Amino acid sequence: MIYDIAIVGGGPIGLVAAIDARLAGLTVAVIEQRDGIIDKACGEGLMPGALPVLKRLGVDPEGMPIMGITYNQGTRSVSHRFVGPPGRGVRRTTLHEALSKRADELGVIRRIAKVDHVEQTADEVMVAGMTARYLLACDGLHSTVARLVGLALPAPKRSRRYGIRQHYGTKPWGDTVEIHYGRRAEIYITPIAENEVGVAMLGAQHTDFDAAIADIPELAARLAGVPLLSSRRGAGPFRQRTRARTAGRVLLVGDASGYVDAITGEGLRLGFAQALSAVSCIVANDPHRYEGEWTRITRDFRVTTTALVRFATSPLRRGIVPLSAALPGRFGAVVESLAR
Repeated sequence: MIYDIAIVGGGPIGLVAAIDARLAGLTVAVIEQRDGIIDKACGEGLMPGALPVLKRLGVDPEGMPIMGITYNQGTRSVSHRFVGPPGRGVRRTTLHEALSKRADELGVIRRIAKVDHVEQTADEVMVAGMTARYLLACDGLHSTVARLVGLALPAPKRSRRYGIRQHYGTKPWGDTVEIHYGRRAEIYITPIAENEVGVAMLGAQHTDFDAAIADIPELAARLAGVPLLSSRRGAGPFRQRTRARTAGRVLLVGDASGYVDAITGEGLRLGFAQALSAVSCIVANDPHRYEGEWTRITRDFRVTTTALVRFATSPLRRGIVPLSAALPGRFGAVVESLAR
């Protein structure tokens, strides 16, 4: 059988692409080397712009409302509450399970396989023993497909940043995503259930998770003695580059297409938007249009995130929160542009 689309990567981005493609009447096969529900280190906050996408696809994962974003540094704090509907804190496994169920309902074909070869002709792509008209690479930061089709570029060696995530069994103490700027890392607090928060750390390689939390006394006190609900998971390095987002009939989607950093917390929203765009271009039989669409979709993210990372990894780091507090209107505008 020749599928309309083969998707490498069965995480949230790959499943969103698969669901959207099935709703458009296309035949879809998802290739993923891991079986079952997949966990991954991430901030687990769905920005407001991500929720209408999921609703349109028939997916409504349980979680906690996120009303805005708060920056904290020492005694300084600045918050922006979303102008429109809230976002949602959702456990990664909960999101993946909801998407998997919907994909199965729509008849998405699943194959457990490791991809080590991609071959394409003018009309078809062959991967993992399957043939399709198009291939979407949704296989994450260190995309095998991007490398196999010659689109991956070497990751920069400077300012390599990583993330670590753990869950704590405590009632959320706020309704925003809190970002704490400590001495050596940023700590993200996301409410994800009535009695659970996700804690994610972003920092340089080898940054100690416990030491980074200890740098923030108020946070350390809140988490002291709280039961752990998950093991720690890591991700990174975040900065990944690609020379282009298409190679013939192969399109790179989500983190596989290139990534700056998780500091703005909008990776899933961006990935969903890219997935919908890629499917739309395939439906129109115009895959090369995706390059321009990708540039448009990611422009604000790339500009804002690059600037924030430069601040966060420089001596100016301690000025991020004071500057945001001094310019609340500008801070709110940036948050809104990234949230929608």
